[in-house]
Amino acid sequence: MTLTPLLAVTVLVAGSLGAVVRYLLSRAYPVRPGHLPGGILIVNVVGSAIAGVAIGLAERAALAPDWRLVIVTGFCGGLTTFSTWSVETIELVDGGRWRAAVLNVLVTLVLGFAAAGAGYLLAR
Repeated sequence: MTLTPLLAVTVLVAGSLGAVVRYLLSRAYPVRPGHLPGGILIVNVVGSAIAGVAIGLAERAALAPDWRLVIVTGFCGGLTTFSTWSVETIELVDGGRWRAAVLNVLVTLVLGFAAAGAGYLLAR
């Protein structure tokens, strides 16, 4: 696979779309006192599932390498967010909500891995 200018622009556009979806979901499900950061949990789990499906399809040659790059690196890269998840977890700790912070880490990791694995297994 060669990174052509068209492919680079397509990855950038896909990443932008993913970032806009992430923003809209984080606005639709803002962090509320007493709750986990729902919007970021949703985008990370959904992005993991989409990436798992894309990798599974690419493994059996049902998805071209260029499209895998556009979907996984572009769209899912823009959609998911490690930095926001990390900051929101630190904010939970800073607010004295240790149990919620630990729960946020565990739920996000378990659901993210499960979604990526399920998507991968379903698509390959």
